[in-house]
Amino acid sequence: MLQEVAKLKLRGCRGQVDVPKQLVITGDPATIPSVVAKAGLKLPLVAKPLVVDGTAQSHALSLAFDELCLTSLSPPLVLQEFVNHGGVLFKVYIVGDSVRVVRRFSLPDVHKQLGNGVIAFPRVSSAAASADDADLDPEVAQLPPCELLNCLSKELRCRLGLRLFNLDLIREGGTGDHYYIIDINYFPGLGKVPGYEHVFTDFLLNLAQSKTEKPSASLPDNPEDILRDEPNSK
Repeated sequence: MLQEVAKLKLRGCRGQVDVPKQLVITGDPATIPSVVAKAGLKLPLVAKPLVVDGTAQSHALSLAFDELCLTSLSPPLVLQEFVNHGGVLFKVYIVGDSVRVVRRFSLPDVHKQLGNGVIAFPRVSSAAASADDADLDPEVAQLPPCELLNCLSKELRCRLGLRLFNLDLIREGGTGDHYYIIDINYFPGLGKVPGYEHVFTDFLLNLAQSKTEKPSASLPDNPEDILRDEPNSK
């Protein structure tokens, strides 16, 4: 899904959106340093499990600081270049036509080499601690502009064919308007979205109404199918 973000060419949306340089690793851990060097990725690197099965381990992140420690990682995983972002990420929830944003604490900035090895950070983006009421630097805490979020949600909704998903968005430190999408999840949990009951109920009602307005409307056998756009709507 992040490959679709890399294709985006947003214009006039008050910001630039990219994806950190990344690499999928599925082979022998001993080959990771050479593969990373060949791909031109710069340390430190965020290591994310490739398999997401709902367990705590599937949400665990690691930050790898040196080339030698890369061989201690456990594939399959995704390696992403780390981008300083003030220790705050924005979880953007797209529920039909509705867009909601909440701030969460994230990995701290890395200003210099902190040492060798791998540092583990369990369940960072899904942590219960919210950054909405924290005393943060205004440049770090400022939410992305609505214009950018609306453009982004519209483009991704079309490209991914999804009506219900969320993305983790970070703002590169010192840039003001350069953002990176570091993760996308379909059918996310909405429990921490303010007013989620009304947002989700409206989403379901609109889905039901759109189905009944079509002459041959019928509910699909697979419940997940109602979360995707119809093929001719792209």
